[in-house]
Amino acid sequence: MVKGLYTAHTGMINEQHRMDTLTNNLANSATTGFKKEGATSQSFDSVLAYKIKDTSESPNVAKKLGVNTPGVKVGENYTYHTQGSFRSTGNSYDLAISGNGFFTVEFTNKAGEVSTKYTRDGSFVVNDDGYLVTKDGDFVMGTMGGSSQVVPIELDPKQETAIDQSGRISQNNQVIGQLQITDFEDYDYLEHYGENYYQTVEGATEIDSEAKVFQGYLEASNVQVVSEMVEMISVTRAYEANQKIIKAYDDTLSIAVNQVGKV
Repeated sequence: MVKGLYTAHTGMINEQHRMDTLTNNLANSATTGFKKEGATSQSFDSVLAYKIKDTSESPNVAKKLGVNTPGVKVGENYTYHTQGSFRSTGNSYDLAISGNGFFTVEFTNKAGEVSTKYTRDGSFVVNDDGYLVTKDGDFVMGTMGGSSQVVPIELDPKQETAIDQSGRISQNNQVIGQLQITDFEDYDYLEHYGENYYQTVEGATEIDSEAKVFQGYLEASNVQVVSEMVEMISVTRAYEANQKIIKAYDDTLSIAVNQVGKV
C-alpha cells in the first residue's frame, strides 16, 4: 500500500518540473530569439526486490520477491529550435537569422574567463570603442578586412552600416567584414547558458550555415502563449490528481492505524 505514496510523490515532483519549464517559457515569451523548452518523463526501470539473508531455503542467497515500479522519474529537458516570427525595428544594428545558425559571441564571465557562446538574439549595439556588441556588452564575432581570423567586429559609428543577407558588412560602399554565423550538425550537443546563450558540449560538430541575415529585424521567441497556458492547465490537473491519491492513502492508513483492531 505504501508504495502508492511514493508513486504519487514522484508524480508530483515530475509535474512540478514540467510546470517550472512552462513558466520559464512564458516568462521569456517576449525575449528576442528565445527558444522554448520541453520536459520529458521517464519510467523507473523495473526493480527487483530481494529478501536478503533468508536462510529458510539456503544460507545467504537472495530470494526474488517481485517487480516494483515506483512511479516516474524526471527526464531531460529539450529545446524547440523552430524559427520565431520577425519583427521590424528599422534599427541598423538589429539583425535576425532566417534558417539554421547562430550569431557567434565572445563572452567574458565575472572571473574574466573568455569563451565562445551562440545566440539567436540579434539586438546589437555599437559601443564607445566602435565594436558591435550585445546588450550585455559581449563582442559579436566575425572576420574583418578579408582575413579568415574570427575577431570582434569593429565599425565606424559615424558611417552608415549595411549588412546583406549573406552577413557581409559594408560601410562607405565597401565591404569591411563578415558576420560569423555558426551552425551545428546536431543541436542535441548544445546546452542553454544564461538567459539566451547556448554553448557546445563534447561531440558538437560545426557545419556550414546557409542562413540569411536580415538587417532591421529581430526574431521573436517561438513560445506560443496560449499553447503554454493550456499545457499548464493539464499539468495542474495531473498534480492535483497525485495529491488526491496521497490523501486517499493517508485516509486509509489512518483508518488502519486508529480503527482496525479496536474492540
